[in-house]
Amino acid sequence: MKHFAVVAGFVWCLSYSVSACAADDKPVLPLAWEVTAGVQAPESAYFDARSGFVFVSNIGGGGPTDKDGDGYLSKWTPDGKVVAAKWVSGLNSPKGIRSFGQRLWVSDIDQLVGVDIPQGKIVERISVPGAEFLNDVACDAQGAVYISDMTKNKIHRYHDGKLSVFASGNHLENPNGLLVVGKQLVVGGWGAGGTPPVLGRLFSLDLETGEKTPITPEPLGNLDGIESVGQGSYLVSDWSAGKIFYIRQEGTVTLLMQLSKGAADLGYVPDKQLLLVPQMLENKVSAFPLQRPKDTKPANP
Repeated sequence: MKHFAVVAGFVWCLSYSVSACAADDKPVLPLAWEVTAGVQAPESAYFDARSGFVFVSNIGGGGPTDKDGDGYLSKWTPDGKVVAAKWVSGLNSPKGIRSFGQRLWVSDIDQLVGVDIPQGKIVERISVPGAEFLNDVACDAQGAVYISDMTKNKIHRYHDGKLSVFASGNHLENPNGLLVVGKQLVVGGWGAGGTPPVLGRLFSLDLETGEKTPITPEPLGNLDGIESVGQGSYLVSDWSAGKIFYIRQEGTVTLLMQLSKGAADLGYVPDKQLLLVPQMLENKVSAFPLQRPKDTKPANP
């Protein structure tokens, strides 16, 4: 019962914006549902509010840079029902997913792929010259798409049929996760190699000037997925350490949950306050409720 009290405290803190709460060494949230059927190396889970569906990118049986044609997208309901395990196929190693209008944008090694959501059909493929490891994607209010090229330290921009480099350089910390919030592009840095490895931080880039503003002043991890939970706060995954962080705009970091290595580009269903975590190395996607259960009380209100 002690462990559950800690979990309830964590959930209550996230939902009600309490400034501080305690946790044990390896906090775990209760499980809402989990899908393994038809899942193979899932990289990203994304809830599209307009269609009401969850889309999952599956790298497939090859590696993250293999052009083997066995990557695909799955389509689910927010309660974990599989609508189509292979909704869109013919991809290589699809990773980040975002949408604008009825277009779903997916990164695929060195291409940005556009999928028409009503048709469930690929309608656009944009080759990115020199790209090596396109990872996450994000969309702004005007429909521009931002794509991180992690190993090249670049972020590309695609809008109105034109491709350009939005930002480049070592200050991007090998960018992985992307999320547009207002006039800022929030970036999760993977960090660099070496011994010991240099970890990445969470930071933002001004969409007009490109100016960088650190959110977490200290290196944090091999950051991957980023989702906003309002009030300037974020859910962020650390792929290598299997950690899920709750990060406030001022940089306060709380370890929300400890999973196994491979916690990838997470998703969030706002109406259900549901966290979606692709666990790439375990071939499953898990969903965790973030709201406080009605029949429990917070551990430390």
